[in-house]
Amino acid sequence: MSDLIAAVATARGSAAIGILRLSGPGAVGAVEQVFRPASGRPLTSYPSRTLVYGSLHDAQGRVIDWCLATVSRAPHSYTGEDTAELQCHGGAALLAAGLEALFAAGARQAGPGEFTKRAFLNGRLDLSQAEAVIDLIEADTAELAANAAGQLGGAIRSRAEAVHSQLIDILAHFHAVLDYPDEEIAPFELAGYVQTLADARAQLQQLHDTFRRGRIARSGLATVLLGRPNVGKSSLLNALAGYDRAIVTAVPGTTRDTAAERVRVGGVLLRLIDTAGLRQTADEVEALGVARTEAAAQSAELALCILDLSRPRTAEDERALALAQAAPHRLIVGNKCDLPRQQEPPEGTICLSARTGEGLDALEAAIAALVGDAGSAPWDGAVLTNARQAGAVARAIEALGRAEQAMQSGMTPDAVLTDVEDAIEALGQLTGRSLREDVVSRIFSRFCVGK
Repeated sequence: MSDLIAAVATARGSAAIGILRLSGPGAVGAVEQVFRPASGRPLTSYPSRTLVYGSLHDAQGRVIDWCLATVSRAPHSYTGEDTAELQCHGGAALLAAGLEALFAAGARQAGPGEFTKRAFLNGRLDLSQAEAVIDLIEADTAELAANAAGQLGGAIRSRAEAVHSQLIDILAHFHAVLDYPDEEIAPFELAGYVQTLADARAQLQQLHDTFRRGRIARSGLATVLLGRPNVGKSSLLNALAGYDRAIVTAVPGTTRDTAAERVRVGGVLLRLIDTAGLRQTADEVEALGVARTEAAAQSAELALCILDLSRPRTAEDERALALAQAAPHRLIVGNKCDLPRQQEPPEGTICLSARTGEGLDALEAAIAALVGDAGSAPWDGAVLTNARQAGAVARAIEALGRAEQAMQSGMTPDAVLTDVEDAIEALGQLTGRSLREDVVSRIFSRFCVGK
């Protein structure tokens, strides 16, 4: 990290404002080569985080913009290094010319996420906070944005560090007694730490239990629409989406492939998957669609099995009902309730009309009751939305469980503490205290250039 990096920190395309960002040794000097304060004073004479008005020049020295510049000196900056920003008008050609001028002044193009990676490597952020930066950028709901802001503020780190500190105290006591037998140190007894280990595991389990909620909020609950042809699967998808997402015709077999749409229903984000109607067919393409329907049902978390109440029950309906049983959650939907009824739906069926919208509120309420998060904790950063983080917490929980079992089996302290050390290692992976460089690089490759 001994070199100077630069990038456009705002989205591509024309906009009112565009930002050029630099970080590394010589950042202030490089900006001084392309920016001249209108006051005539050197930029270096201004305090950190002061906005200075002046002219921006291209690599040939021509004025290309009148803008604002600001510098933040190490270590009190986002990256922990000397940094600078030029807040320009947002023309794409203007920003490209400004960036070329910074390259001529000694900077190189920053890689994806390199500014935030430097902040992590310089100790300005731990890894959970760094990942919260990309979560904040990508958040598409107010709840996810609030949760990411809480994580950026250290919500996950504080919980991990509390448990980490408890476990370190156990190891420190054991090694102190072992290494300094002549000192007046209280004897190390495993029995005295039974509750400590149990409490630590309970705290981590509480954190891990939030992951399902966070994953659904971020990615949506995989929800498959099942039924024979023309029961109204595509019509229901369109009704829930609020627009004609899928083609609807009276011709059976119109849907021949799976089609997905993210829709919020009853406060729950669903990844709705419309599927080909279940039936025997000689059409090779439709048969492939039916096979994909069965595969989607096997991997879905919620199945909405749709029956056409205006027609008698068929073998295909029974097949759809059986297939829905593979999903962890399922609801039976009786469609076309606005037409004369030709079958009695199973008990608990939600009757509605995808055409008129009648009964959709009942479906929303049923989904909210089935998989909603009513009564859950606020979105304050304590909800895990990241699979990598959830995996690290799970490994720590497993290690502490092994430690408790070893203790109950009468194992020696050193054997028990091996599992405690494994839990500490897993917590280190959560915050980035201990993580391989290739894993770190892969995490930051998700970021956009300029962040």
